[in-house]
Amino acid sequence: MARRTELWVTRNDLRQTKIVETEQEALEDGQIRVAIDKMGLTANNVSYAVSGEAIGYWKYFPAEGEWGKVPGWAMGDVVESRSDSISAGERLYGFFPMASEVVLQPGHVADDFFLDGAPHRAELPALYNQYRRTQGEPAFLKSLEDERCLLFPLFVTSFVLYDYLIDNAFFGAKQVVVGSVSSKTGFGLAHLLKNDPRVSQKIVGLTSARNVNFVESLNCCDQVVTYGDEGEIDPGLATAWVDMSGDGPLTGKLHHLLGGNMVESCIVGATHWEAERKRDEDLPGAKPSFFFAPGHIAKRDAEWGQGEIWRRGSEAGAEIAKSVSDQISVERVAGADNVAAIWCDMLDNKVAPTRGIMISV
Repeated sequence: MARRTELWVTRNDLRQTKIVETEQEALEDGQIRVAIDKMGLTANNVSYAVSGEAIGYWKYFPAEGEWGKVPGWAMGDVVESRSDSISAGERLYGFFPMASEVVLQPGHVADDFFLDGAPHRAELPALYNQYRRTQGEPAFLKSLEDERCLLFPLFVTSFVLYDYLIDNAFFGAKQVVVGSVSSKTGFGLAHLLKNDPRVSQKIVGLTSARNVNFVESLNCCDQVVTYGDEGEIDPGLATAWVDMSGDGPLTGKLHHLLGGNMVESCIVGATHWEAERKRDEDLPGAKPSFFFAPGHIAKRDAEWGQGEIWRRGSEAGAEIAKSVSDQISVERVAGADNVAAIWCDMLDNKVAPTRGIMISV
């Protein structure tokens, strides 16, 4: 019988990995087996792992004991089917584990997507249970598989954040400060804000010194500030802080700098995943809160119709991807050992923002 290869990580020590090989299980009625072809490896994967307990990302593809399977956005092929609705040979795009294959259980099936109906996923955010059936998609979209795995999910998040700020009239802010703006979600948000003629707010990007040239080349910020120089941010302007870094002390520093002018404090990602998460409970200004993208998506689904914000976000993501494609070079990393190594490089912040890593276990 054929074997399945998976990369597991310790949930409380993300650098500790092991390669797990098991025999394929026989499919039950209604299930499909998907060979995972390629996955984008970005700071998004790290954020899924860091917030895996809090939001439930570890529960999509359960492992054993202290271990977890890091999920991400990937392309795969249906290689075996016992489903009446999904045939072998179909190509899928969606949320998969770092593995050579996975078994899914199609529930609700439409012409262009299906929802996984496995009981253990029923209470989890539905956004990650949706798998796109790509065979009927336009040729231009089929040609963007790497961008779809590397950039689209991040840029859709950028769009959701952008829409959240607009929906809330920027909470009265006159400037938006984006933490870890060199991250794809960060510069995607800055790009959307900077290129919207309706947005008059000043866009400030925070980044490390080594990424300043990259951020400036994107022309997505009115001001680029390096970590340690936060005093260059104008404290006299009402400010919305959108943090991709998850760095608690940095958030505290900015709150004390801005005081009552911190009118929104939104924690999105965890690019600085080892930084202290804890921050003072009693900070001046708006109370920091974790931004849960599926929550805003659900709000817009109710207002705009199911899937409309995802469609708009995907269109915006495609435009951003097109505008930055010449700044990002795609690299392919194959084999479980090599994937484990590049995963640790990502954790150690050794992957420059100009590199687009596609992995295949």
